[in-house]
Amino acid sequence: MTEDHQNANTIENLDTPSPGDSPATEETGLVEELQLALAEKTEKLKELNDKYLRLAAEFDNYKRLAQRDQRDLIRFGNEHLLKELLPVVDNLERAIKASRDGGSSDVLIQGVDLTLKQLTGALTRFHVLPVETVGQPFDPATHQAVASVASEEIPEQHVVDEFQRGYRLHDRTLRAAMVSVSTGQAQDGASGTDETIGSS
Repeated sequence: MTEDHQNANTIENLDTPSPGDSPATEETGLVEELQLALAEKTEKLKELNDKYLRLAAEFDNYKRLAQRDQRDLIRFGNEHLLKELLPVVDNLERAIKASRDGGSSDVLIQGVDLTLKQLTGALTRFHVLPVETVGQPFDPATHQAVASVASEEIPEQHVVDEFQRGYRLHDRTLRAAMVSVSTGQAQDGASGTDETIGSS
């Protein structure tokens, strides 16, 4: 074989793809594929980031509204109760005015009694109820003992008398009732006078 023939074969071989060139083409295809996947993921990340920013802004708005509602609730939470009490104030003012204008004391007492009933009714509508006392077993959760009394009629450790009414809101004590508590029957020559005791 001549030298020219060998050179021709060599030049021809340069034009045709050899089996060794295939991996480079595959790598180029793989790089393009990875670039497309990266572009997709970048777009998805951008969408998720936008969604997160919108949710964060909405949450901040919600938090501000909730704080404002809470402040309003604290400031105006008793509004309904106070509206119920205003007519009671009106009636007390009317009773005082009537007594000053020369009305009899009976009219004043009657007016104050009606006002008290109206006030008690308003409190009842808000679940404020008086604590039962006289004749009931002494309960340190709702009664405050201020005196002990010997009693023939009232059993020991039961309430004899009420000095100040107590009130309960639902199942919570708003104010304990101030009461005297029976010590049972009087002992040999012991007097039945009140004896002050400490509160429970």
